[in-house]
Formats: sequence, C-alpha cells, structure tokens
Amino acid sequence: MANSLRGEVLNLYKNLLYLGREYPKGADYFRSRLKAAFLKNKDVQDPEKIKQLIARGEFVIKELEALYFLRKYRALKQRYYSDD
Repeated sequence: MANSLRGEVLNLYKNLLYLGREYPKGADYFRSRLKAAFLKNKDVQDPEKIKQLIARGEFVIKELEALYFLRKYRALKQRYYSDD
C-alpha cells in the first residue's frame, strides 16, 4: 500500500472510531464491527480497490453524521412540540 493511501486509511479509521462513540448500540459494539471490517480488508494491495474501500468508508461517515443529526433533531422536536 502506498504511504499516501496508508495515511488516508488511518485517518478514516480514526474518524470512524471517533464517530462511533455515540453509536446507538454502544461504542464497544461499533468498535468491534469497525475493527473486523478493517481486518477483513487488511491484505488488499490494489490501489484502486483501496480507494473504493476508502470511498465506502467516507459514505459510512456521512451516514453516521446523518443518523446523529436526525437523533438530535428528534430530541429537540420532542422537547418543543407536543404530539397532538
């Protein structure tokens, strides 16, 4: 793996690990799934395949952020609006 891709992969892992702290099923559940996903693809050598996997990881980051924003929105909505 090229050094630039290695840095991207490590950065992706760190970002996902940070976002996983607030995962609804718990940080330990998220951390174990994240580690398993990265270990499953640890032997990939093709730079194009690595870029595809990084793109998938970036997509997961966007989905997690959307999940957290939705949860925050629902909490605020419950606080300020009654369900009539």
